Amino acid sequence: MMKTVDIVVPCYNEEEVLPEFIKVTNEVIATLPEYSFRYILVNDGSKDKTLLVMMKLAKEFENVKYISFARNFGKEAAMYAGLEHTTADLVIVMDADLQHPPAMFPEMLKGIEEGHDCCALYREEKERKDGFLRRGFSKLFFKMQNSMSSVKMPYGAVDYRVMTRQMIDSILSLSEVQRFSKGIFCWVGFDTKWIPYENVERTIGTSSWSFWGLFKYAIDGITSFSVSPLKFIFILGVLLFFGSIAGMIAIIIEALITGDFGSGYATIVCVMLFIGGLIELSIGIIGEYLGRVYIETKKRPIYIAKVKNIEKNEK
Repeated sequence: MMKTVDIVVPCYNEEEVLPEFIKVTNEVIATLPEYSFRYILVNDGSKDKTLLVMMKLAKEFENVKYISFARNFGKEAAMYAGLEHTTADLVIVMDADLQHPPAMFPEMLKGIEEGHDCCALYREEKERKDGFLRRGFSKLFFKMQNSMSSVKMPYGAVDYRVMTRQMIDSILSLSEVQRFSKGIFCWVGFDTKWIPYENVERTIGTSSWSFWGLFKYAIDGITSFSVSPLKFIFILGVLLFFGSIAGMIAIIIEALITGDFGSGYATIVCVMLFIGGLIELSIGIIGEYLGRVYIETKKRPIYIAKVKNIEKNEK
């Protein structure tokens, strides 16, 4: 029996690359006649003509479905919307910019046939051509994520992967609004085969990810699956408390021995600035967690669809 595969593709300002993406992917699909493929393109409030391109592609190809948001809800919401509308035996999640090469389909699907629940890709470090700062920050994020959380992922892990129906249903059961899919994919468990691939430079269009956007994304990842920052604040507070007591005792003893009861103005200022900065940092970390709780308690929908040519559970 022929297995069905849904390809979920989040899109933001991808009018230039979408036609080429469909063309290249169709060429790969043609080499896999034992599978039946369907596209689920999700327009995440693009400011260009991405939706019009999707509609045109849907008229040209019967297996192209699309969902368009009422505004920009973010890539995480776009992935969730796509997954929510899947019905296939297997689901592939990938970007439309062709930096996730469709040529990897055969190897990924082979991994599923070998018995794995998921085949996910990670970029080989030697192939990355990002700036020094961005590359260093990326390494730091993966190290912090893996050390502070039970959710582990290899350096360079991307969202590009194929998953079984059972794994997809488990992911959809997690209805949190502020989502970090890389972590969710790992948190639900299931047997994952990691496959390295060579990084592909984007040749059409421009990336929508800024350094600040990636930084906020990293913060979401750490706070979504770890309370270690809160534990760090507690431990630091305890150390400072006992350290300050030891310091006061040392100052008193020194003053009694030397008879120097000077004002120590500079020392007091430095200590105040240090403690003040530490308090601000602590409040910021606690505020990040409280903010997440506040947003989750609102129970707002993860996304709002404005236009689509597919319904949930539609095959």
